[in-house]
Amino acid sequence: MKPDIDKPYTRVVWQDSAVAAPVLPPLDRSLSVDLCVIGGGFLGLSTALHAAEAGLSVAVLEAGEIGGGASGRNGGQVIPGLKHDPDDLVRHYGETDGERLVAFAGSTADAVFDLIAKHGMDVAHRRDGWVQAAHKPSTFHVASARAEQWKRRGANVAVLDADEIRRLTGAGGYAGGWIDRRAGAVNPLSLARELARVAQEKGAMIATGTTVTELAEQGALWRLATDLGHHIQAKQVMIATNAFSDALLPGLDRSFVAVNSFQIATEPLTGNAAAHILPDGQVVSDTRRVLLYFRRTAEGRLMLGGRGPLGGRAARTPLDWRHVEASLAEVFPDLGPVAISYRWFGPVSVTPDHLPHLHMPAPGVAAAVGCQGRGVGLQTALGAAFGKYFASGDPKSLPFPVTKLRPIPFHGWRQIGVAAMTGWYRLIDAVA
Repeated sequence: MKPDIDKPYTRVVWQDSAVAAPVLPPLDRSLSVDLCVIGGGFLGLSTALHAAEAGLSVAVLEAGEIGGGASGRNGGQVIPGLKHDPDDLVRHYGETDGERLVAFAGSTADAVFDLIAKHGMDVAHRRDGWVQAAHKPSTFHVASARAEQWKRRGANVAVLDADEIRRLTGAGGYAGGWIDRRAGAVNPLSLARELARVAQEKGAMIATGTTVTELAEQGALWRLATDLGHHIQAKQVMIATNAFSDALLPGLDRSFVAVNSFQIATEPLTGNAAAHILPDGQVVSDTRRVLLYFRRTAEGRLMLGGRGPLGGRAARTPLDWRHVEASLAEVFPDLGPVAISYRWFGPVSVTPDHLPHLHMPAPGVAAAVGCQGRGVGLQTALGAAFGKYFASGDPKSLPFPVTKLRPIPFHGWRQIGVAAMTGWYRLIDAVA
């Protein structure tokens, strides 16, 4: 599928302030490379940049435009860590591998901000931390335990009481939480475009508007056919399409569930609202099972998002944003009337165990899916690891184990089940 960032009711707030996109025309010739990357999001572009820096010849094929998919449609929150707490990862993977994975997860925000600094990227950003707010007193202990686990590992974190949460966020009704000062915010569309620019400067060839229609083994190489009639011959292939994965690699699109994240952004805040809502620039998400997340943009708009109707990736109607607009009034009862200037949504790939899945279904072919809503930092850092892997061939370059590709049984019913579960979780969040 070719995502379009300009469909009705999907005009993304980042478009009007993002850096200009580099000129990346469709593929106009056939060529041979060391590595072909399918997908021009954070994962694919970071992989391409780091592989090119390591001396590989690299081609990136993107079906739509840079930032037209999830990498340009998210909330721009750069949060380290994973959905699982550090101690849980150690219990699951063992002391050595678990702590190695925890260290990687804790470094994902560094990967983004270090790249911006290293390459002088024109990306609006700030690094004032992430607040996870406990939406009920019963969830405060979860947040405080999470903070303690990271603190034991040297992270710059702190537990916050309800008054501190109120001061930092301007939001009402939260029972406390914690702050992770490693985190921050970016204009994600600018980040995607600048990753493309830098990868191109390092020697990567990037073609947009080019769909890969076939991936076939050709001796020791791989042949990638495109809808434009040209082909790429590559020694290695990286499939970095995430929530936009299709049947190119059989079973990949059925190994995760794509859920939609619906987002809104207000007109720039003024007066009392501007002074008291997120005055210090933190990004925020909460402990609801169907979480809410919010931040201020560089232009002073209040942006809020949350999970919404599934139903594919087509343009929606205004009714699909009712739940996030209602949440805006609930979380910020003192905000008062404010115009909603932007409404958009984007898909998030969620795996059954809420961990990224790395697959190598054939020699020379790798794929990764599952950003779990942490894609800005996670996918950028994972791309750096894949760049090293393709250059060295050393699987120890990868922070996650490589697993067998396993489609979810009864995948179509799983989508329906996720929709039903979302409704159930909303009820629990309201009463538990």
